[in-house]
Amino acid sequence: MNSTHVTAQQVPGEVESANAWLRLVVTLTLSTIGGVGMWAVVVALPAVQTEFGVARGAASLPYTLTMVSFGLCSIVMGRLSDRFGIIVPIVIGAIALGFGYAAAAFAVSLWQYTLAQGVLIGAGSSATFAPLLAHTSLWFDRRRGIAVAVFASGNYLAGTLWPPVVQHFIETVGWRDTYFGIGLFCLASMLPLALFLRRPPPVALHEAKHAATLPHAMHALGLSNRALQTLLVIAGLSCCVAMSMPQVHLVAYCSDLGYGPARGAQMLSLMLACGIISRLTFGFICDRVGGLRTLLLGSGLQGLALLLFLPFNGLVSLYVISALFGLFQGGIVPSYAIIVREFFSPSEAGTRVGIVITATLFGMALGGWMSGVIYDLTGSYRAAFLNGIGWNLLNLSIALFLLRRSIAEPAPA
Repeated sequence: MNSTHVTAQQVPGEVESANAWLRLVVTLTLSTIGGVGMWAVVVALPAVQTEFGVARGAASLPYTLTMVSFGLCSIVMGRLSDRFGIIVPIVIGAIALGFGYAAAAFAVSLWQYTLAQGVLIGAGSSATFAPLLAHTSLWFDRRRGIAVAVFASGNYLAGTLWPPVVQHFIETVGWRDTYFGIGLFCLASMLPLALFLRRPPPVALHEAKHAATLPHAMHALGLSNRALQTLLVIAGLSCCVAMSMPQVHLVAYCSDLGYGPARGAQMLSLMLACGIISRLTFGFICDRVGGLRTLLLGSGLQGLALLLFLPFNGLVSLYVISALFGLFQGGIVPSYAIIVREFFSPSEAGTRVGIVITATLFGMALGGWMSGVIYDLTGSYRAAFLNGIGWNLLNLSIALFLLRRSIAEPAPA
């Protein structure tokens, strides 16, 4: 009894302490470094396609497998974190990235490159997002929303920093040497950073404070937990099929228009830099209006940005639309985590957030591959943009449906 009381008194001092903010900086840095696995493959797509002499759809498969592996391994890495602590998946992820990039650099065929990129690099990058997202949330209470938003900006920060760097080295030393150098950098930087995360999080406070305080989905929306989970999975999948079109194929799209891959890499970097601003802004918005309204707002704005790609393809126009797309869609994926925290028991949050995040990654994988295939069939990206708009409408309809139910059936006091 006495020892329990002492533990409860010790834990609050750790939440949102200087140590918690330091850990946020470390996790953000790890996410930025590990996020290279999602973006280097996008920038290298034209060079890989040329070297192996394959169609655009086939050249998009490494990205697709990367996202599938990222999604599935997110659940595995999360379970490892729950059981052994966050340092275990981070170390595994750093090693997987190092060996994955080395193996991809020495690949002699597309299938070897695809396996190295998809299996090893995808798994390595997965350790630096979902597990660290859950880990970060355990160190914050009142400021959890902005803390999660700051961390969630890491993969966009990676998308801002990595594409121009990767493109520069691909042009100067080739994509193979670039990949090998990335692998060495990941090992040299991520392993030392992992040592800062050895201290376990103050889980006890969250279990004591939040047990049985949140409404279940059945009470709040008139839906069963399974029905709400299913809708969130479909929403996550559909929004990211739409999101993947410009993010995955922007470099190739600019090449086809005659602007060159370097311009495309700059636009992708600009898009993701604006995504950082978007995530932080939507984090503040979400704290005030809730997850469902944030999802609806982000989905509607993302659809608008996709529509703008259809009539405008000038160089200046594409820079502007890329910036707008980044500003509009950055808050969508983090809003799912907030929705889960609002409508599910805290004891289920880790698993349910992981499932939805995996669905979003599958959406990126499916959309990246689908857009390449549509391009091969039609000879242009116009139909691929229309496909993305259709999927975005599905996401928008789910968000609107859930919001209307939350208004019609408020949770009991």
